[in-house]
Amino acid sequence: MALLLGFLGAGQAEAQELLTLEDAVKIALERNYNIKLSANDTEIAKNNVSRGNAGMLPAVTGTITNNNTLQNSSQTRADGQVNEVNWGRGSTLNYGVGLTWTVFDGFAMFARYEQLQELQKLGEANLQQAVLTTVGDVMGTYFELTQQQAQLQAYDTAIVISRLRVETARNRFEIGKAARLELLNAQVDFNTDTTNLLRQKNLYRNTQIRLNQIMARDVNATFRVTDNFDIDGNLTLGQLSNQAQEQNPSVKAAILNRRIAELQADQVRAARLPTVNLNTGYNFNRNRSALGFSTLSTGNGLNYGASASVNIFNGFNQRRNEQNASIQVQSAQLQIEQVNQEISAQLAAAYQTYLTNLTLVRLEENNRRIARQNLDITLEKYRLGSITTVEVRDAQLNYVNATVRYSNAQYQAKLGEIGLREIAGNLTL
Repeated sequence: MALLLGFLGAGQAEAQELLTLEDAVKIALERNYNIKLSANDTEIAKNNVSRGNAGMLPAVTGTITNNNTLQNSSQTRADGQVNEVNWGRGSTLNYGVGLTWTVFDGFAMFARYEQLQELQKLGEANLQQAVLTTVGDVMGTYFELTQQQAQLQAYDTAIVISRLRVETARNRFEIGKAARLELLNAQVDFNTDTTNLLRQKNLYRNTQIRLNQIMARDVNATFRVTDNFDIDGNLTLGQLSNQAQEQNPSVKAAILNRRIAELQADQVRAARLPTVNLNTGYNFNRNRSALGFSTLSTGNGLNYGASASVNIFNGFNQRRNEQNASIQVQSAQLQIEQVNQEISAQLAAAYQTYLTNLTLVRLEENNRRIARQNLDITLEKYRLGSITTVEVRDAQLNYVNATVRYSNAQYQAKLGEIGLREIAGNLTL
């Protein structure tokens, strides 16, 4: 019977690439578009962390202006003499370098610089979330293929048995030991099993395409996956909760958003204090005219000084801005509490489902073993001619259904484990 229950597609499967879970995750981490886009956002946030962007450094500006004129001019002097010029040329040239440096703005620049650092950390938390989500998607899809692969094997086995029944019924019919109805029933069952196998192959292929898409590689690439689920049955709710508080990216992001809101409030309050600027520069100017007491004048030199300004009254907008900033801080704190509650609820529900699935795995494993023993015994009796085809079909379907339920239970248990680790921020292979 062991040879009888061999798999029809084994030869084809061996010829395909074996894609391990480690390789699938590695490819996704290198190529996935969501990770790349999030990494680019993180790089931008990192580049934004600079003292110049925070307003701590001076701004140096170079300017040059050159204007030319053509005009008719007339000038009457005190002694009555009149001087006239038609289409006289005139020009003005100015150029220089100026420096402006805000040396005090109510400490807003320091709050802004720290805020940029927190925004970089927020970008890193978002990148971590993108990585966790992608790895979770890869692992979930990979084990979905493992589940579907096991079901393909079950349907392959069903076809082998159905083909045996067709051949046996045909031989019995030809020698007059069976009615034509037995042969027709066997052929219908064989066609039904073939249909189920084709549908399962289509589902398996579509899942392969989906995994290739997540890995951002050729969607038409074919491969096979391992048959082992390796379910960790030792996860505890307390340990997962502690890990979530320390490692979950959503918790980190909520805490960072509160700090960013606090720093934004500091910048708003800084508007009550004076702003002090230092100014210096070098300028050169030259004026040329066709008519006048001076037809050419030039000048160059340094200028320097300081300026200060303070907001005395702006229509109560300062008070309104401070109130809104304070509300934003309160909202950020509420978001932290909301995220913590959501994670606690997700962990509690997912952990309960995880425990139930572990129990179902053990139960379905035992059912599958019993169904396999029953099938072996039934086939042996069928070979000896001491059992009806209806009983063979029942044993056949019981084995297929038990195998499908067992693979589903394994998949759901593994999916629960992946979900718990993803929530905890500790999704490892």
